[in-house]
Amino acid sequence: MALPVYASPLERVWHYTYIVICVAIFVFLIAPILIIMPLSFNAEPYFTFTKKMLSFDPTGYSLRWYDLLLTFGMAAPDGPRDASWWQAAWEQSTWIKAAKNSIIIGFWSTILATTLGTLAALGLSRPEMPYRRLIMALLISPMIVPIIIIATGLFFFYSNPCAILGTECGRLTSTYTGVILAHTTLGIPFVIITVTATLSGFDQSLIRAGASLGASPARTFFKVVLPLITPGVVSGALFAFVTSFDEVVAVLFIAGPEQQTIPRQMWNGIREAISPAILSVATILVVISILLLATVEVLRRRSEKLRGVSPA
Repeated sequence: MALPVYASPLERVWHYTYIVICVAIFVFLIAPILIIMPLSFNAEPYFTFTKKMLSFDPTGYSLRWYDLLLTFGMAAPDGPRDASWWQAAWEQSTWIKAAKNSIIIGFWSTILATTLGTLAALGLSRPEMPYRRLIMALLISPMIVPIIIIATGLFFFYSNPCAILGTECGRLTSTYTGVILAHTTLGIPFVIITVTATLSGFDQSLIRAGASLGASPARTFFKVVLPLITPGVVSGALFAFVTSFDEVVAVLFIAGPEQQTIPRQMWNGIREAISPAILSVATILVVISILLLATVEVLRRRSEKLRGVSPA
């Protein structure tokens, strides 16, 4: 907001001080993220800026670490890059396998979290719902409880899910199903919060109007309620997907060798063989996160327009 012409000297001083404070906070938050981007183009196997990079010498920059994401784990990484090479990279590359696992697990956990979270938010939005505050606290507890506690509990529970019944059954650890369910547990609270926020401005008289016109509850939901809360549902789904895509602690406890995700592979790389390829992956993840957050903002503004709320 521009400073008015009639502002006093003290107001002008505070205005510019406020801008400096905001810029300093922004730099403090964003600098650790931005600094990894140029480091991912380092031609040398270091995690620091070299003299050539600081002097902007073109020879100090390289795409070798991005290329390593394709070749790491391949049996013949130096062969001609024809169709068979790309096929081998798709099947053998360690980072590509981790990316495929992250996408598969993130997709299915997002579907489950969005469905269950939306249903929970719809129930919690009804005024006649008993113990709403207690139920809400329980449902969003995965956001509050330290992830290490949740991961430990999930590990012991998934090791024998039927133990509470006093019987033995198949274990969910080291399975895609177990990892997907764990990520669903972590993603549901984000869906509940975003959808509940959208429903807070929903006009309940529209449901009564649909019922008075003879529409069934299901038809009213799909024709009236769902189109209006879709931006909130999609925003919650994006948050659930990002939560799954970035999760590493639950994967460390529950996943097996075949369910390695990108964060788990980054963890392995830091422990076993430190390589700037990790910075390349981090840069790609930052770009993806920025795109997802931009999408969330667009959906938020669309939701405000649908609800007749003018952005402040």
